[in-house]
Amino acid sequence: MSTKNPQVNRTAVKAGSNLSFFEKYLTVWVFLCIFAGILLGRLFPGVAVALDAMSIYQVSIPIAICLFFMMYPIMVKIDFTQAKNAIRAPKPVILTLVVNWLIKPFTMVAFAQFFLGWLFRNFLTGTELIRGAEVSLANSYIAGTILLGIAPCTAMVLMWGYLSYSNQGHTLVMVAVNSLAMLFLYAPLGRWLLAANDLTVPWQTIVLSVLIYVGLPLVAGMYSRHWIFKNKGREWFERKFLKYLNPVAITALLVTLVLLFSFKGDLIVNNPLHILLIAVPLFIQTNFIFLITYVAALKMNLSYEDAAPAALIGASNHFEVAIATAVTLFGLNSGAALATVVGVLIEVPVMLMLVEFCKRTAAWFPREPEKATLRDPRCVSAYK
Repeated sequence: MSTKNPQVNRTAVKAGSNLSFFEKYLTVWVFLCIFAGILLGRLFPGVAVALDAMSIYQVSIPIAICLFFMMYPIMVKIDFTQAKNAIRAPKPVILTLVVNWLIKPFTMVAFAQFFLGWLFRNFLTGTELIRGAEVSLANSYIAGTILLGIAPCTAMVLMWGYLSYSNQGHTLVMVAVNSLAMLFLYAPLGRWLLAANDLTVPWQTIVLSVLIYVGLPLVAGMYSRHWIFKNKGREWFERKFLKYLNPVAITALLVTLVLLFSFKGDLIVNNPLHILLIAVPLFIQTNFIFLITYVAALKMNLSYEDAAPAALIGASNHFEVAIATAVTLFGLNSGAALATVVGVLIEVPVMLMLVEFCKRTAAWFPREPEKATLRDPRCVSAYK
């Protein structure tokens, strides 16, 4: 290990301190959206209904535009050229692919069925109409959790990796590979798991949903990133373009949530317990997937800097994709869409808790602190 001119950040960073104001208080914003949505639904009940009625092939055009601007800023930040680096050190990437696509979807179904489909069933009474068919609220909530469970996080995991003193190079590789995998696996896996839980979705609808909310932003992000780098340069992209783009994504997410809760206002007011009950399997799933990935990384003798992001990307969910898909498949006023928003509600506090856990247990693993973008101040002595 080199000892010359170490570039070490000597200031310990507390989890959450580098998040933007919006990201740090995401749970607060969601609660404000609940209030605003309920108020909108009571004062102007026809607004959300009218927007949702402007549809082509069951895809709401206003919502599609809103959701595109929610997804595009996420995709444009990802450097997909990093995917080729997976060949050089494949173990962390293989681990996250196995967990995200062979384990996580099925444990989510198991937890959702156990809690929402059986244990809490008597508390989740009621039905709703989806595509002309009467569906129980419990099954609709299960559908929403499934859509969350098959969408591995891409955007915010870069921040979780940074805060946990992780190898950002590998984090970026895992994000790129999982984003590409999601483009091809999300639709077939989602349709199969939903059908297995008595919620049949037409192939055309779910494929169209993935193409609109994953494929289109992904292609647009890759192209615009390449064009900007070529014509404006990386510095302009990072200092100017992203600065003005981030508020667009935030606004799009908040507007979507307000519209969603304008439909579900009465249900939330009358049944706040539903939100809490939906959160139970989501919370358990997040911690369970993190644990098995973290332990697997330990058994594989990965360095902490590679193990932490692998576990964090498995634990977190790409709630933007889940919300977009639920809205398209089941409607803005569906229980499935509401369940995906509960994922937003718990995402930040739970992930910050896991980041702190990673930092406290880093000594369990071999250390390669020179790989981290933000180096662990506890490893400063190694550079002296």
